[in-house]
Amino acid sequence: MISRFTKLFICVILALLLLASVTLLHHPASNHLDLQTGEVFGDGGVEKEFHALPVPIHDSPPAVSHATGGVIMSKLGNETAKAALGRATWKLLHTMTLRYPEHPTEDEREALKSYFYLTSRLYPCGECAAEFQQLLEKFPPQTSSRLTASSWLCHLHNQVNERLKKPNFDCAHLDEEYDCGCGDDHTTSSAPSPASSSIASPESGHVPSGTKDELTGADLIKGGR
Repeated sequence: MISRFTKLFICVILALLLLASVTLLHHPASNHLDLQTGEVFGDGGVEKEFHALPVPIHDSPPAVSHATGGVIMSKLGNETAKAALGRATWKLLHTMTLRYPEHPTEDEREALKSYFYLTSRLYPCGECAAEFQQLLEKFPPQTSSRLTASSWLCHLHNQVNERLKKPNFDCAHLDEEYDCGCGDDHTTSSAPSPASSSIASPESGHVPSGTKDELTGADLIKGGR
């Protein structure tokens, strides 16, 4: 009579034989990924039911965002130096927007926007820079065109004038105050008076066309390239 141990041994042997036969009859298929097409290949060709993710060739550069951060410079205590710096800076910024492209590309718009935000960090007068950052938060840069940019900046300038209790600047005559003498005669651009322009509401971006304001008859901005 067969012992219990012998029966167990025979069962184990039969199980191993069965497992070996199944493995030989159904060997696992090896799949391969085509790096050019992203398709999965097996022993029988392309496996239609698989959709491999495409292999990236080059990593896309991260999107560029305008520079943000805290003020870098310390307080400027010399009032004479502060006033001279302010006049020079407004001259630079207004001339820049008056020569800004009439139809800027996305890259040019991002460059101008970044310039304003970087200026708010690096401006040599720390307390002035902090106030400029507050203005940029309340009135973000408008860069869709030369007219929009110059009008937005004039509106921002007048916000500073009001805080300093200075008279508002007439934004219809920016080119007369900040004329660099480098504009093209055939590429002049016009801007409206404060009464009817986006200067009063820089977020709107709508400015009527024409060389004079329809309501007041004031001459409009003639920004050069």
